[in-house]
Formats: sequence, C-alpha cells, structure tokens
Amino acid sequence: MAADSATVEHEEHPTNFGVSNEKMGMWALIGSECLFFGAFITTYLLYVTRLGDGPGPRDIFDIPFTSVSTFILLMSSLGMVLALAAIQEGDMRKFRTWTLGTALMGLTFLSGQVYEFTVFVEEGLGLTTSPFSTSFYVLTGFHGVHVGFGVLMLLALWVASFSGHIRPTKKHAGAVENVGLYWHFVDIVWIVIFTVIYLIPAE
Repeated sequence: MAADSATVEHEEHPTNFGVSNEKMGMWALIGSECLFFGAFITTYLLYVTRLGDGPGPRDIFDIPFTSVSTFILLMSSLGMVLALAAIQEGDMRKFRTWTLGTALMGLTFLSGQVYEFTVFVEEGLGLTTSPFSTSFYVLTGFHGVHVGFGVLMLLALWVASFSGHIRPTKKHAGAVENVGLYWHFVDIVWIVIFTVIYLIPAE
C-alpha cells in the first residue's frame, strides 16, 4: 500500500493552483461548456415567443412529468457523491453500486426526455416548426447529449472497477472526482434550463 501511495504521489502533477492537471482540464471544459449553454439559453429566450403556426410552451409542456424527471436527475448527483465517498473509503462494492445507480438515473432522465420529445412531435412541435421549437430542441437536446456522455463515463468507471483499472487509490479517486464534477455540472445546468423553459411562463 505504501508503494502504491508513493507511486500515486509521484504520478500527480499539481498546477500552480494546487490542483492536478486533470482536474484543471475538467474545469476548463466546464468553463467552455458554460459559454455554449449560455448562448443556447439566450437564443431560446429570444425566440420563445416566435411560434409561427405551431404550438407554444403553454400548449404542450407537461410540467409535472418533467418535474419528476428533473428530481431523478438531481438525485443522481447524490448517487455520484456516495460513489466518490465509497472509493475514497476503499469500499469498491458500494462504489460499483452507486456508480451504476447514478448511470441508471441518468438513463431514466434521458428516457423521459425521449418520451417527451415524441409527444411534442405528435402534437405538432417539430424541430423546424418555429423558431421557438428549434431553439427548444437544440438547447434541451444539447443538454441530453451531455447527460448521455456522462452516463458513458459512469459505465466506463463501473466496468473498469471489475477489471482492476479503477482501484481505491488517490489517483483513481481523483478520476472519479473529475467525472463527478462533470456530472454535477450537467445537473446544475438542467436546473437553469428547467427554470427558464418550464417554470418561467412565456407571454
């Protein structure tokens, strides 16, 4: 164990900010993603009242259904916290359980989003129906892609834990923490999107 710790310490290369290069890279990625989401949210706000001949937000949104999906996604952040705590404590069984549980909650959210999109299309809200529909689908779809990518990272961690590529070491716990940062970012962004799209009524 001492040898492993020494190896981990040797492999870590903290930046001038006192964090690893990997974590700094993740923060840089999150910062760039904030710009993208900010642009898409702004575009949505500009076009939300431009409905053309299609339905508007008040006509199609099912806020109770989307609220349940939102709650599930937010609970997945708790699962991510527990997964990180488990690997830091050396409990790989709990780590696998919470990592898989977090991924499944993410998949449940995505399934709800696909169902919601299907219903909207059936009600006449297609991708090119109006400026509102285009900005809505681009924004929520862009977020959905991020959730999907996060799910893939979680499943990769889960599989790697069985092959020994993820072990309860400081280095590997750091990798899990970086995935957790990304996952929490995706959840926080959805809170903003959910508030802007579903909770703030469009006139």
